[in-house]
Amino acid sequence: MAKTINSVLVIGLGKVGLLVASLLQEEGYRVTGLDRQVPTGYKFATREGSIQDEALLDAALLDHDAVVTCLPYHLNLPVAHAAHRLGRHYFDLTEDVATTHLIQELAPTAKGVMAPQCGLAPGFISIVGADLAARFDTIRSIELRVGALPQHPRGLLGYAFNWSPEGVVNEYLNPCDVIAGGKQTQVPPMEGLETIVIDGLQLEAFTTSGGLGSMCDSFAGKVASLNYKTIRYPGHCRLMRFFFDELLMKNDRKHAGEILVNAKPPVNDDVVYVHTAVEGHQEGNLLREEFVRAYYPQLIAGQMWRAISWTTAGAVCAVVNLVACGKLPEKGFIKQEEIPLNAFFETPTGALYKQMKV
Repeated sequence: MAKTINSVLVIGLGKVGLLVASLLQEEGYRVTGLDRQVPTGYKFATREGSIQDEALLDAALLDHDAVVTCLPYHLNLPVAHAAHRLGRHYFDLTEDVATTHLIQELAPTAKGVMAPQCGLAPGFISIVGADLAARFDTIRSIELRVGALPQHPRGLLGYAFNWSPEGVVNEYLNPCDVIAGGKQTQVPPMEGLETIVIDGLQLEAFTTSGGLGSMCDSFAGKVASLNYKTIRYPGHCRLMRFFFDELLMKNDRKHAGEILVNAKPPVNDDVVYVHTAVEGHQEGNLLREEFVRAYYPQLIAGQMWRAISWTTAGAVCAVVNLVACGKLPEKGFIKQEEIPLNAFFETPTGALYKQMKV
């Protein structure tokens, strides 16, 4: 069966964007990377420019079947509108709920797919959660937990900013969609603090926004409790509450991100924890099923990549592959929780998520 996607434009060539472009190139797609400053030494073609140059963006899109934007969430909408206008497939990694809703509004008239939230959380975690939920006759709760952490933390925060500071601050401050008591609602971020243990390591988890993607809509009326929490080392939540609330840094998000990255710069030795649990009834018996993984840096395409980079990049590449091969719809809005986990695992990059266990 011929692929419906043969060429991909990747916008934003940071760590994740570089890996997305490299992985897609390895899989046989014709790839062009677009950024204001382009790197050298990679096999894929590059183009220098800004998405604010509408003529340049349109020309680049018209030369490709699909676009993957790895830009910060607040820069994605112009790309989504251009892809919609020109009839190109659209994929992104955004965790921002408002941005996703605006993209979803474009989907009914799209000639290609509109697929936001194709990263780790939201993204892969939603696929896993839906797969576990499908094994139950009735569902009591769905708990999704993800954490991207340094393997060897230093200091009281126990953290390193390997991810976009804009995205992290956004997640820590925006209200969180949940289902509680069978009803869709919102709860404050950095609440619901709980202890979580993975392979004997004690961690904590608390509410942050965006991780559920569209799951609240998909599971409305089907579950009593659905929530997403971020995993951190113990004590992190208390200190972040102090930083944002008592020092009033919640009123200056840009400056807050700059302070945090300066204090806790990225590290190469990171780990990504994924902990998904579903409770409900199977043939009359109350059971709990879990999916727990710890993902570490990997050598991919001749280069060592951080765990947060490959778990994010690999997820969107898997979704592109599934659309290209006809295993997902060719147009309209794609919800991550509608993607079959086994099909995801069968893709070249999806297989990476299956291999590693705690």
